[in-house]
Amino acid sequence: MIEPLHVLITHKVSDTLLEPLQNISPQIRLHIHPAKQGSEVPAKLWKDADILYTTGALPTPKTETRLKWIQSHSAGVDALLLQPFFEANPDVVLTTTSGIHATNMGEYVLGMILALGHRIPTMLKYQAKAEWSEKRYSIFLPQELRNSTVGILGYGSLGREVARLCKAFGAEVLATKFNVRQTADEGYTLEGTGDPQGELFDRLYPPQAAAFMVKDCDFVVITLPLTEATRGSVDEHVINAMKPTAFLVNVGRGGVVDEAALLAALQEGRIAGAAFDVFAEEPLSAESPLWKAPNFIISPHISGNTATYDEKAVRVFEENLRRYIEKRPLLNVVDRTKGY
Repeated sequence: MIEPLHVLITHKVSDTLLEPLQNISPQIRLHIHPAKQGSEVPAKLWKDADILYTTGALPTPKTETRLKWIQSHSAGVDALLLQPFFEANPDVVLTTTSGIHATNMGEYVLGMILALGHRIPTMLKYQAKAEWSEKRYSIFLPQELRNSTVGILGYGSLGREVARLCKAFGAEVLATKFNVRQTADEGYTLEGTGDPQGELFDRLYPPQAAAFMVKDCDFVVITLPLTEATRGSVDEHVINAMKPTAFLVNVGRGGVVDEAALLAALQEGRIAGAAFDVFAEEPLSAESPLWKAPNFIISPHISGNTATYDEKAVRVFEENLRRYIEKRPLLNVVDRTKGY
């Protein structure tokens, strides 16, 4: 008799997306219980669950469970790893949906690069004043992406897609990567996206050389996760190393950047502008001086938003569930020592 495999899903998923999961194997027993907190899940479900698919609902360390593997509905797991369950259960495997955001977030980054380079924030200010500037050819002189140098801090799935898009525009691409010897992408990749083999960058640097790299860049893009190693790593030293004509875009995590150093650089004109989708504290306080910083585009952590998010996320889970049953390596396994 085949031993049943109990899969608990605490994220609300449509029946259309659930059906392929059930059809992977007769072993699978799906249990659907939407919940935001672990306390909302009945003890019986925690006790029986072998596998969990969740946005953040976890059992407590004292909850009786036999969980062996947790698939996160998101790519970033810095908040998830802070929950006590993981400290008490070091052997439970955690996987992410890293890679599913590459297209929509890549387009966001490209949009911000083009908006900053073509002086869209300045155009909007002149529009608000109904002013047709006589100095328009100098004020709105663009930093064209073609023949520019784009530096990417963090060459994961998103960084690789940014590289692909920028290369198509004729830019030079520099990047930092934790392991510069492992250039191929071993995680989940949407077909036709990114840089799976690690062939698109012109130069690759270790994270410690970020300040050295950015001095050559016209655009710097942050795609780093938030870990103990990356927290505050884009500091005054790195920001001040940028050209005064360069722009900074952040779609990684807010805590990676020293926001005081960023504000000072924008106010003093030591960098030409920036676009941030993430901040150290969210929502960004209405009193934050960043709202009024010059040449600064702010968006409320929406670059990863897409109408097909659930479909893409569940597709990763489906592939990993098939791999789990077939005893093959899972995709996007989190290295807890690194935090991603």
